[in-house]
Amino acid sequence: MSETPSHLSHRREAPENLSIALITVSDTRTLDDDRSGALMVSMLENAGHGIVARRIVPDDPGAIKAAIMESLSLQGCDAALLSGGTGVGLRDRTAGVVKDLCEKMIPGFGELFRMLSYEEIGAAAMLSGALAGTLGEQAIVAMPGSPGGVKLAMEKLVLPELGLILRDARRRA
Repeated sequence: MSETPSHLSHRREAPENLSIALITVSDTRTLDDDRSGALMVSMLENAGHGIVARRIVPDDPGAIKAAIMESLSLQGCDAALLSGGTGVGLRDRTAGVVKDLCEKMIPGFGELFRMLSYEEIGAAAMLSGALAGTLGEQAIVAMPGSPGGVKLAMEKLVLPELGLILRDARRRA
């Protein structure tokens, strides 16, 4: 009798139909012109997940932290997904805030995102500060603000693996 590889059995144990809070970090976007936020909504809903909140906050560390904490405090919220503020510009603060908040980082998220991005845009991929981690039993994911970066992160990393991230974050033994 052959055994099922552990990654497949873990995937079967991963929660489905997640409740997600979306945060766009931008000093200029509104809900009307936030293409990346709209893309996340569409992709998540098409995958069977629910949106518990969607907001836009300025690229200010205090505002970003407050938005993440308020979002994760919502009843049933599994994860906060952020777009924007992950570059190297002086106003790009998302990555630092997320890094400070997370209890455990998922280094492979940023590494894989930059590798996949490199395949699409070349060496400019190194300028991305995309990252992910966990805070308690919830996940926080920060991706670029561009629709292309969001689409890449969502298709290749977030949608396929967010349930597994949460399964592992909630595992007691």
